[in-house]
Amino acid sequence: MSTQFLSKLSQNYIELLEDDEYYDITIEVGEDPNVKIFRAQTSILCYRSPYLRRILASNKNRNNENISAHIKLSNISPEVFQIILKYIYGGILSLDEQDTLEIFKLLIAAEELLLQELVDYLQKYFIENKSEWMEQHFEFIHRTSFQSNSLLELQQFCTNFMANSPEKIFKSLDFTSFPEKSLVQLIKRDDLQMKEIEVWEYLLKWGLAQNPTLLPDPNTWSDDDFKTMESTLQHYLPLVRFFSLSSKEFLKKVRPYKELLRRQLYEDLLNSHLDPDSKPTNNVLLPRNIKNDEIIDSKIIINLNIISIISRRIDKMGINDI
Repeated sequence: MSTQFLSKLSQNYIELLEDDEYYDITIEVGEDPNVKIFRAQTSILCYRSPYLRRILASNKNRNNENISAHIKLSNISPEVFQIILKYIYGGILSLDEQDTLEIFKLLIAAEELLLQELVDYLQKYFIENKSEWMEQHFEFIHRTSFQSNSLLELQQFCTNFMANSPEKIFKSLDFTSFPEKSLVQLIKRDDLQMKEIEVWEYLLKWGLAQNPTLLPDPNTWSDDDFKTMESTLQHYLPLVRFFSLSSKEFLKKVRPYKELLRRQLYEDLLNSHLDPDSKPTNNVLLPRNIKNDEIIDSKIIINLNIISIISRRIDKMGINDI
């Protein structure tokens, strides 16, 4: 049986960090006028941070002389880096005296330095303890999290919030600047609390914002214009529940854009409105799971298209599946 004496080990490494004699690297952190020089040990930084290992290896290849290394980290504040060094050396993290924005900067710095353990911990910390703050600063949190490939839990938090409260996003924020990855995750959700016609209209607005030379009126579009918009929305179009739209919505809101849709899909949609007993040739996405009664249009509830779609799905099930 082995025994771990981690507390004393942590204390000794913190003492090593604070030592002014046994160091072989200096780190210049921050931007003028808030700049600070830190002293550290190369071996510890390399084994604790893959990012710093890569930077130091690059410097070593360029300079083989036996001199102390020096690197710059201008994107991180000295205050945040001080906390990170304490974590790197002693495995210690104290957030009690930090304000919420400073803790979020700590998360971004940890993500930059590839400190995945710290990134995972801080994401959970924010979701469990700072969800209200993140909702109040949603645009900032959303933009920052989707710029990273590591902040997946914050991305999921943002997608959940948008799905449950889309009116707070689409009507108050500049959703046209949202990255495609974010909107795709949202539109594919079965529990997105929006009328399908609104989903379609907002996607068109997003597409127009990505192509500012296009006029809003599709009647003015050339074939090339339709191809441009189709390319812009190519990842969204298969996610729209077109069969959940009423006949009036289809006629006024979809038919003018029929060139954006695959020909067979458009034919199936047209047939479903002319003949509710017609069967689509492809699989059809079922209506979204709307929990808010105010969102559900009474005309859509009795829409024979939805009923026929569900009936066809049941018909396709084997007797053993019932």
